[in-house]
Amino acid sequence: MKTSIVNARVRAFGVAASVAAMVLGACAAPPPGDDGAKKVYFFLPNTTTTRFMERDEPLFTDFLELFAPKATVTVRNAEGDPGRQQSQVESAIADGASVLVLISADARFSGGALTAAADANVPVVLYDHDAVGGPAEVQVIFDPLEVGRRQGSRAADLIAAMPGDGLKIARVQGNLGEYGTRQFQLGQNEYLQPLIDSGKIRVVCETTIDDWDPAEGQAFADECLTRENNDIDLFVTMNDDLAGGIVAALAGRGLAGRIPVTGGQDANLAALQLIAQGSLDNTIFKNLSDQAKVAAQLTTSILHGDGVPEDMINGTIDNQYMAVPTVFLPVQNITKDNLHVVVNSGFYTWQQICAPDPASTVCREHD
Repeated sequence: MKTSIVNARVRAFGVAASVAAMVLGACAAPPPGDDGAKKVYFFLPNTTTTRFMERDEPLFTDFLELFAPKATVTVRNAEGDPGRQQSQVESAIADGASVLVLISADARFSGGALTAAADANVPVVLYDHDAVGGPAEVQVIFDPLEVGRRQGSRAADLIAAMPGDGLKIARVQGNLGEYGTRQFQLGQNEYLQPLIDSGKIRVVCETTIDDWDPAEGQAFADECLTRENNDIDLFVTMNDDLAGGIVAALAGRGLAGRIPVTGGQDANLAALQLIAQGSLDNTIFKNLSDQAKVAAQLTTSILHGDGVPEDMINGTIDNQYMAVPTVFLPVQNITKDNLHVVVNSGFYTWQQICAPDPASTVCREHD
C-alpha cells in the first residue's frame, strides 16, 4: 500500500481528533529504525464484535506501515475460540514473530498464549481486551471504568425521567471473563445500585453474553420480554452489537423506540443509525484511530529495541500475573443531541448515518 493511500485512510478516521495531550502528546512518529524482516502478528478475538475487523485491523495495519514501513503485519482471527487463538500464537512464534499484538478471545484462557510468547522472548502488546496469567509489555485500552460510569449515568438520567417506583430493568452484559466487562459493571453500578437500593428500579432480567454475540443478546431480550409480557421499562447493555440485538428483539414486537435501550459502546455505524432513528439511546465514542495509532507506535518502539516509552504510560492493569503498564484512552458519550461529534471526527458522514431513515428528526436537521 502506498504511503499516500495510507495517509488518506487514517485521516478519514480522524487521527488527531480526540486523545488527551498527556497520551498522544508523547507519541510523535517513532524515529527511523531497522524494520526489515520484522514480523508483527495482530490477533483478533472473534467475528461478533464487528469493530475489530472493520476498523481496528485496517487502522493498525495502516499506522504500522507509516511508522515501520518494512515490517509485515499478519492478521489472525480466533473466531471466539481461545484454544484456536493459542494455536495461532504458537504458530506465529514458530514463524519468527517479532511482536504479538493480542486482542484476547477470552481473558480467562489467555495465560498459555502469554507464557508461550514469554518462553520464546517475543513481546506482547495487549490491545483493548485484557489477558491474564502471563507477562505482557503493555496494554492499550479505553478507560473501561469511565465507560461504565458514562453508561450508568446516562441510564440514571433516563430512569429519573420515568414516573413511579419499581421500574423494571433488564441488563445484558458482555463476556464474563473480561476485565472490561467487570469495569463496565462497576462503573454502571455506581449509578444503578443506589436506584436498586431505593426501590426506584428492579432488575428483572440479567445475563452475560459470551463473545458479545448480538444474536444471543437478541435471544435473551426476547426471552425477557416474553417472561415479562413486554413490560420492561429500560434495557441497559454494554456495547453496540448487544444493543443492536436488543433493538432487533424489540423491533420484532413493534416496540423499537418505545422501550429505551441504553449502554451502547464503540460508535459503530449501525448503532449511530439506530440513535438517529430513535431506537437506541446512546453509544460511547472511542476514537479507534487513536487506539490503533498508540498501539502501532508502541509496537514500533519495541521493534526498534527501545521498549515501551515511559511517558506514554498513565496506569496499570493487574492481570493476575503482573501489573501491566497501560495506556488508558478517553471516551465520550454520544446521544442524538451530539451525533455531530462523531461526524466532525471524520468517522462517518451524515449521509451514512441517515441512510436508513433520512426523514428522522435528527437527519432532517442535517439534511
